[in-house]
Amino acid sequence: MSVTRIHHTGVVVRNIEEAYAFYRDAMSMRLIKEAVMEDQGVKAALLDLGNSLLELLEPIDPDFGIARYLETRGEGLHHVCLEVSDINTSLAELKSKDVELIDEAPRAGLTGDIAFIHPKGLHSVLVELVHGPTALRIGE
Repeated sequence: MSVTRIHHTGVVVRNIEEAYAFYRDAMSMRLIKEAVMEDQGVKAALLDLGNSLLELLEPIDPDFGIARYLETRGEGLHHVCLEVSDINTSLAELKSKDVELIDEAPRAGLTGDIAFIHPKGLHSVLVELVHGPTALRIGE
């Protein structure tokens, strides 16, 4: 598996508009993209950190994991996303090494083709993979 960089860090917030007061306005992080991801139960926003991205995640549906995460753990760090050169090869390699995957096949995400690795095998850290060639680039 070839990890090329940390693509973004995901942060769960109760309200994206309120979070903008700090991240976008006080810290001068440029908003790159905002979208509602119905299939994931979130409103998401990407902010430019200069050499990486910050993803804000606001739950919009209580039946999805992100809403349950917010209710049990509160606002804060949700996941780290690693950019890989080939997501299909990376998933196959991880599966062959008995790494527990949440997604065995890539799916569409805010930043490109994504897949999640289960935090059980990663010291309780949720890791997302994003496919390099499709990954949203800084400045797009």
